[in-house]
Amino acid sequence: MARFAITTGTSFGVSVPTVRSIAKKIGKNHGLALDLWSTGYHDARLLATMIDDPLEVSEGQMEIWARDFDSWDVVDQCCGNVFCKTPFAVKKSLEWSGRGEEFVKRAGFSLMAYLAVHDKKAPNKTFLAFLPVIAREASDERNFVRKAVNWALRQIGKRNLALNNSAISTAKEIGQLESKAARWIARDALRELTSKAVLEKMRSDSE
Repeated sequence: MARFAITTGTSFGVSVPTVRSIAKKIGKNHGLALDLWSTGYHDARLLATMIDDPLEVSEGQMEIWARDFDSWDVVDQCCGNVFCKTPFAVKKSLEWSGRGEEFVKRAGFSLMAYLAVHDKKAPNKTFLAFLPVIAREASDERNFVRKAVNWALRQIGKRNLALNNSAISTAKEIGQLESKAARWIARDALRELTSKAVLEKMRSDSE
């Protein structure tokens, strides 16, 4: 875990597949999820994200959990397992992307990435609204932020051909910024978004 820059101070060292198997046995349980989160233990919080019911998650709970974020893996598990499935996901992605705390800010862009992958019904305009925010924050040099910004840009650009064109334009714009983080984001995103494999897949999906 430490090799992957995961916070280990409150961890028992239970593997994610094991936590997932426990979550599968438990099923959805909002009250237990809240109790698990309140323990402060890393592994318990991972389990909490897997068993919480998105339909019972309030905006207030999202803010409380966000203030507790202390490791990128908890952020991403939380956003991918539960937060992206709440009715507040788009709102929080925009709000958190402008916050100063590194892991809260990462959560904003993690939500954008997960929404791009999993929210099949969302219109293009939802993701087009994310692109100026991605460009705005692309100069943040903090590792966990810049990687999440890059991730969000790439996932939006792989959603369909129209968004691919818009994401490529945004990446080129980002590449002109006087920032090492921005230039890295642009190079990495353009490499994937202009690749033959990605373009062929989207053309196939659109047929």
